[in-house]
Amino acid sequence: MITSIFNKSKPLNFTIVFFITLLAFVVANLESKEESISVYYILGQATIFLFCYLSILVLNFVVSKNSLTLNNNYEVLLFSLFLLAIKQTTLDVNILFSNLFVLLALRRLLSLRSQISINKKLFDAAFWIAIAALFYFWAILFFILILVSLILYTDNKLNYWIIPFVGLITVFLLGVSLSVLMHNNYFEIFKSLPEVSYDFSNYNSPKYLIAITMLFSFGLWSSIFYVKSIKQKKKALRPSFNIVLVMVILAFSIVILAPKKGGSEFLFLFAPLAIIITNYLENIPDKWFKEVFLSVLIIVPFVLLVL
Repeated sequence: MITSIFNKSKPLNFTIVFFITLLAFVVANLESKEESISVYYILGQATIFLFCYLSILVLNFVVSKNSLTLNNNYEVLLFSLFLLAIKQTTLDVNILFSNLFVLLALRRLLSLRSQISINKKLFDAAFWIAIAALFYFWAILFFILILVSLILYTDNKLNYWIIPFVGLITVFLLGVSLSVLMHNNYFEIFKSLPEVSYDFSNYNSPKYLIAITMLFSFGLWSSIFYVKSIKQKKKALRPSFNIVLVMVILAFSIVILAPKKGGSEFLFLFAPLAIIITNYLENIPDKWFKEVFLSVLIIVPFVLLVL
């Protein structure tokens, strides 16, 4: 019953995902609201929410354009459910923007499969990741995705390896110029610094523990089957699936390194994890087990609302 709703891509699915995302956003803001409600506050939050939902639409575009899943909407459903499970991911504006730019970079990297406009795509990917790092420093780790893509997609020409670094330098120079114009200081705009913290005490609450356990248990179980299934994919598609696997590892590294363990850092995990779990869902042969598997992923985030 539940699986049949999202088994095919249709407008109803995006409506459901929209309201799940909206619920996560509203509840999170009500629990942490520090400002008095005003027209400007509502307009500001509405804009932030739209960018949050835009990330889901970009994810769907990337997945469908690169055949990362079958013709369904499980990945966007899972992404919205993850937002609901860890509502704090909707609160940090910088990480929301950073994650959106990382997804835009992923779109350009996966499109390297066509072998068209390689130079432009490499520059664009590096440019977006550099922008993402301006909002949240540790997003710079996703630059590794570009190096992995170079190995998987290109014939290792020297200029291909130089171009991504040109993209990084371009953003740096633009950032310095903007900083001088706005603050009369070369580096004032670079506020996201490479800080690290290994203090996980903030996660020591029932809500966090249940949500994190769900993410990692379902994610790890699905990843085992995901890795095995890559060999069964068409040869032309295998690099894309490997890139998603590397992405989830890098996102997990960001969770470990994040200087502030407030929950928002998990946002980087949601997109690749949604793709991996969707691939597992698609290949579950027993319909009853698929229903149970997806039902747990749906029920747990809503249960966490009342804890």
